[in-house]
Order: sequence, then structure tokens, then C-alpha cells
Amino acid sequence: MILLVDIGNTRVKWALVRGVRLGRMRARVHGGDAKVLAAIVNRAPRSISRVVAVNVAGARFERALRAAVRERFGVRVELVRSTRAAGGVRNGYRETWRLGADRWVGVIGARALARARSVVVANAGTALTLDAVSSGGRHLGGAIVPGAEAMISAIIKGTHGIGRRARGGLASRRRLYAADTASALAAGAQFAAAALIDRAVDEAARELRATPLLILTGGAAPDLKAHLRHKARLVPNLVLHGLATLARGF
Repeated sequence: MILLVDIGNTRVKWALVRGVRLGRMRARVHGGDAKVLAAIVNRAPRSISRVVAVNVAGARFERALRAAVRERFGVRVELVRSTRAAGGVRNGYRETWRLGADRWVGVIGARALARARSVVVANAGTALTLDAVSSGGRHLGGAIVPGAEAMISAIIKGTHGIGRRARGGLASRRRLYAADTASALAAGAQFAAAALIDRAVDEAARELRATPLLILTGGAAPDLKAHLRHKARLVPNLVLHGLATLARGF
């Protein structure tokens, strides 16, 4: 049995792999406290033989995970880094380490889910990241912009009048033209993010000469899905799919 761990900037996600089957994803907000990793590891079955992880939360979390895994299971954590090629994908970045490890693992997971089809990955969180992969496994590269909430926060912090007028609004996100400032901010950010995702699919289709599968992941993904022109597949545990793919090939 394999324990998969995805340590993000705000949350830890984990799941078990039994044979070839990926189990149910669990998640917990860590709030910057690396001690949550020990609690997660200590609740996992003692029959765990391997732990495969990706971490973007810093060295303190890596040390905490290694220590907890060593104490409970007596094994070393297999920590995934961005590489030139893995899981059927060839990294499109000139310097592989500059592609975040979680993005890299997510791309590998998307490639596995898309099978022989080209794919665009939109990860909607604090940042909105976009990546495209050809049907042959060539990573085209990606784009990064602020996520919808980060867009709103930047406007509120950077202006006095809008910030003051945004307080107490309804923040409806279902239509573009809003009747209060909070809703106008929310709608503008959501529609802007959705428009970029749609454009990313169009650009990938033009370059690859085939319509790619669009995979949507990240905490803000459900809100964005309704605003897209292109059909999207929602995959909340995409990084865990990537870890599972890599674990099977280690």
C-alpha cells in the first residue's frame, strides 16, 4: 500500500493506493503548521510500504514529513521534483527546476487521464496556472496569472474608493453585469479567468491542430466551470493522480 501526499501552500491532500486503485482524496488546511503532517501519517494504516509526495510549502514541511514517515513506517519519503521527463511527459521548460513540482505532477496526472489525447490543465487557486501537453506527451509550457480572489484583493488593496464601495455587497458571480461593487469585482475576476482558460484551449488547439481535453482543478475550479465556453472535466485530486502515475513507475 502506498501513501500519496500533496503538500500545497495552504492545504495538505492525501490518498492511498491499493494495488492500482487510487483511493478517496482527503484534505486538511495546514495554516503553516507542519505538525499536521505527523497527525496525517499517524492515522494512516501501518501496512504502508511507500510514501510518495510533492511539497511546495518549504523545507520545514519536508523535514516534518520525513521524520513522521521514518518513525511510523521505517521508510524514506520519495519526494518528487520537476525533471526533464517523467510519466510520459517531456518538460517544456528550459530550466526544469523553474516549473513548480506540483504543476509538473499535475501535468503528469492530466496526461495519464487524457491518455492518447492532448490536454490543457487549468489549476485555479491563489494563482491560475495553465499548461498544455500534446497527445505525444510534449509539454508546450504554461502561463501564470493571479487567481480570481487575488485579482479582487489587489484591486481592493490598491484603491480606496472601490474597496470602500465593495463592503457589504452581494458578490453574485452568475452574470457579468452586476448591480453592486462587490458583485462587479467577483464577476469581473471570474469572467476574466474563464476567458483566459478558453483562450488557452483555443491556442493549444491551433498549435496542436486538435481540440484538447480541458481539465480543471484547484480550489476555485468549481466556481469557474460555469463560466467557460469549453467543456471542462473537473478533477479535484489531479496532483494525486500524478503522484499515483509516478509511484507505479518508480
